[in-house]
Amino acid sequence: MLLSDFVKDSAAALERLYPSPEARRIVSVLCEERLGVKSYAHIVEPGLVIPENEAERLGSDVKRLSAGEPVQYVLGFSWFRGLKFKVNPSVLIPRPETEQLVGEALAFLRTPGHGGKVLDLCTGSGCIAWSIALEMPGTAVTAVDISEPALDLARSQFSGLPPGVVAPRFLCSDVLAGCPGLEGDFDLVLGNPPYVMEKEKALMRANVLEHEPALALFVPDDDPLRFCRAIASIARRVMSSSGEGIVEINETLGSESAGVFRDAGYEKTEILEDFLSRNRFVRFSSSLRHARESSLEG
Repeated sequence: MLLSDFVKDSAAALERLYPSPEARRIVSVLCEERLGVKSYAHIVEPGLVIPENEAERLGSDVKRLSAGEPVQYVLGFSWFRGLKFKVNPSVLIPRPETEQLVGEALAFLRTPGHGGKVLDLCTGSGCIAWSIALEMPGTAVTAVDISEPALDLARSQFSGLPPGVVAPRFLCSDVLAGCPGLEGDFDLVLGNPPYVMEKEKALMRANVLEHEPALALFVPDDDPLRFCRAIASIARRVMSSSGEGIVEINETLGSESAGVFRDAGYEKTEILEDFLSRNRFVRFSSSLRHARESSLEG
């Protein structure tokens, strides 16, 4: 089969699920990874033939894509901050917005006077935890999730680490239950918890709804801020008096999410926008040691 024919036919098959440009991009990504060709190879080399031993696998891949399975699951990985992370249906596919969260976290850690102990709540694939550990050697990262399959994948992400890099410590615990037994004096508390309301499902694509884990996505309409409250409570217990927290949030609940952290006693609370100018993160901190001590006494 000619590569040009494969690209044309496969993109057409995917256009019932995706806009035409996105369908072509997905097919290009597939060809780049499976065949090692550039995205424009089918244009500049119209006579390029797909090797017979690759044609069958590509056909199987397109069937999965046509059923709505994300290309990242089909390939088994997703790129995040220039790192290749394993992904499967037990974890969310890392999003560009979360790359921005990591950027904010690293900016804090690189500021003189800040320590290097980080807590990552609802870690999923471990993309936040591993990115910080690899980009900031010497940082001690503890990562928590309730899903054992997700943690198994997160633990397996990287091996043969460069000198000075400390692999994150992955723990199975329930954030909504307060992560009982979790102890520490963390300089930075991060979280990308579930925050999509059930009523927002109608706005989502089938490739997300039918393939990515609902446990990591959704919160009930009548209690959409449950994870914000839980993280605020955990941070009061384990965050250092000069520490900071950053949590990814639902863009429609910016002021409400920030209010949860203000009500929890964090006098420095702000909403941060993502690269599309949407309310995407809450950053919170408190320089008052007694706020943390009072929560411990309570």
